[in-house]
Amino acid sequence: MTDLPVPTNPTPTVAPAEGALAMQREAAIRLLTDLADALAELGSSAQDDRRRLLEIAEDLRLMFFLAVVIGEFNSGKSSFVNALLGNALLPTGITPTTERIEVVRYGPEPGQQPVLKGDALREWTHPGTGAPGVALVDTPGVGSVFQRHEHTAKAFLHRSDLVIFVLSAKRALAETERLYLEMAQQYGKKIVLVINQVDLLTPQERVEVRRFVERQVEDLLGLKPLIFLVSARDALASGAGGPELGGVDAVRAYLRGLFSAAPPAQHKLLAQIATAHSLLGKHLAEARAHASAVRLDRERVRDVESELGQQAEGLNTQLRLARTAVDHIFESIRMRGLSFLAGNLSMRNIGRGVNREKLQREFQDVVIGRSLVEIQQATEQYVNALVDHSRLYWRGVIGRLNALHETLQSDVAGLDASTYAEQREALQEAIRTAETELRSYSSGRVLSEMETDFRSNMSGFAMSAFASVAGLIATIAAFAAPGPLIGGAVAAAPLALPALIVGAPVALVSGAFAWRYYRRISSGAREEFNHKVDALERAYDQALDDLTQRERARLTDYGHQVLTPIFSRLDVVAQRSAAQERRLTGVQAELEALRQSIEGERQT
Repeated sequence: MTDLPVPTNPTPTVAPAEGALAMQREAAIRLLTDLADALAELGSSAQDDRRRLLEIAEDLRLMFFLAVVIGEFNSGKSSFVNALLGNALLPTGITPTTERIEVVRYGPEPGQQPVLKGDALREWTHPGTGAPGVALVDTPGVGSVFQRHEHTAKAFLHRSDLVIFVLSAKRALAETERLYLEMAQQYGKKIVLVINQVDLLTPQERVEVRRFVERQVEDLLGLKPLIFLVSARDALASGAGGPELGGVDAVRAYLRGLFSAAPPAQHKLLAQIATAHSLLGKHLAEARAHASAVRLDRERVRDVESELGQQAEGLNTQLRLARTAVDHIFESIRMRGLSFLAGNLSMRNIGRGVNREKLQREFQDVVIGRSLVEIQQATEQYVNALVDHSRLYWRGVIGRLNALHETLQSDVAGLDASTYAEQREALQEAIRTAETELRSYSSGRVLSEMETDFRSNMSGFAMSAFASVAGLIATIAAFAAPGPLIGGAVAAAPLALPALIVGAPVALVSGAFAWRYYRRISSGAREEFNHKVDALERAYDQALDDLTQRERARLTDYGHQVLTPIFSRLDVVAQRSAAQERRLTGVQAELEALRQSIEGERQT
């Protein structure tokens, strides 16, 4: 948006502000400049308001009170200004005639020739503006076919100290007029409504139009402004020296009363402080919302970190359940194996001879049985639970990070562009990493790898355990068979020789010794079997532990390597956001103190 030219220095007929008023003006200019500097840090969305603040700060240096006339084209704005002046100074017509801002400054004599100030502003002088230091501003009509007219009027509205809104009696309060009234209200402007062209209405219609406008502005905008019914045409026709017709004199009386209560310069200070308050209030609310959003973002990251811890604890719970199920299966193997040993190591069964193949089938069917299938089922339940729980976790992480990313894109992107650019990139990378992790889960792959290991472990256990059992049975059977008498003692049976070679104890020399040896070797067999079961159980438990540990490390690494940097950056942004909020709050407090000081001067 092109900056409008600001008014030039006041004419010599305007006394400069002195004493307390001059100090208050300088304080206001400083605060407006400080506020503009603060808005410079808030991103592109605040730059239009920053320009407005600098423009009204410049207006304060000139100290002309600007009564700005706004209204739709052909509502009779220029005619109304002429009626106020008591002089047909400005051009009028039935087509949109005002293309520029027409500024009529106070001067001791009417100036019939305007001074062009750039492309958008013309200055006139006239003693009928209301008081020294007062300027009437006629703006291009809003709602015309010329968009540049509306642009010019809108761009000047924030510089007004009083808004005189002219409505046509025949089409009072059109939609464009309501929008401009709302804008003036947002700028904190004092608003006066003038219903023009009432000469076209009957007395009853005038009452109805007034009531309609009163009701509409109160219902739609919550405003209760002064409303004047005028006929600018009748006022101009009556002449400056004749009886005042058309109601314009009531508007003049209002302006005289306004400026008799306090000088225009003081009114201007209060008006522009109100505008600064309004603009500041909007951006302070946004800054607070931004600060709150950043705090919420930090909580989101902490929620993800907390969920990471909950996920790890959830894995522990699932692991305990899986290990309990697997341990129960191994306890069943242990009990069946010990029972098998007790049955097959009895002297009676051994004496019948050993059929190794049959014994092996019985061991496989009785001891091993469906254990591998049962372990695989228990493991599958654990792996599926782990995968499902982890997938749910990663989806939650992605959802939270996407929400955080959207917040950064829309709500708080202007707080610090460079920091948030880094933050957005970090978030995008975190989301990509989480999505990759989510896609990597395949319970079938994990189960296939574990089942291969489990099958190998169980096969090794079955072969080793059976070999030990078969060897023990063979050894005991060899010692149990009677041998030849040698020197009055029973010699060891020939079958005992292989056992002796592999470490069997000294040959038995008596039945009692044989019995003791049988009991000892049977006990050793049970102990060895328990040892093998324990070793197999530990291998299975270790496999589940390793799987769980890998998953826990996966989550922990993501938290430390990805989430922690995001959290650190959010801390920096939160500090900057809080500093901006404090700065705006400080300017707000100073503006309020200055307003109270000016109000106090006016009352005294």
